[in-house]
Amino acid sequence: MLSVNRAAGTKRSLINIAESCVRAGVKIIQLRDKTDDVRGFYRNAILIRKTTKGKALFIINDRLDIAKLVNADGLHIGQDDLPVEAVRGLLGPGKIIGKSCHSLAQAVAAENEKVDYISVGPIFSTPTKPDYQAVGLQLLKNVLSRVSLAVTAIGGIDKNNIGLVRGSGAKNIAVVRAICEAGNIEKAIDGLKSEMININLTPNL
Repeated sequence: MLSVNRAAGTKRSLINIAESCVRAGVKIIQLRDKTDDVRGFYRNAILIRKTTKGKALFIINDRLDIAKLVNADGLHIGQDDLPVEAVRGLLGPGKIIGKSCHSLAQAVAAENEKVDYISVGPIFSTPTKPDYQAVGLQLLKNVLSRVSLAVTAIGGIDKNNIGLVRGSGAKNIAVVRAICEAGNIEKAIDGLKSEMININLTPNL
């Protein structure tokens, strides 16, 4: 999964990043933008929805209203957002709901809420989540051993440490800066895939 995120510090447009990722074969793209106003977020959501349609799943972060308006494939929520039951009722059937978790207790609670997947992180320190301390690989291992739903590792993951994350058992990995800040996005994605191949694991962005 790629989180298209203006907080990554990229000078590229979020649309350009999404287009490059789709060409490189990324199958899940999430739009997360805490800096733009609602009109800008909506405009980007419409364009990324067009880019991903039929090629990649499109997940909106936080903004339930915009996810519904652009017919996104799903919504990713945080610990302080609306309850999962309410989100599912408003978003409609067949949509994906994910939830951010930063502890084992939160992960277990999210599974009981019947989300479709959870994210665990930040695994490593990252400027895109300055208010959160790194949870580390041990929490990731603990969550993977405890819950049965899909788990996505996120936070500070790049070519230098993605092997450690995979080695901890993660089948799904989300990246932000490792791609958004890259000079050549397609090459950066190939590099992440190659690193996973080098440790005899199947690439799965």
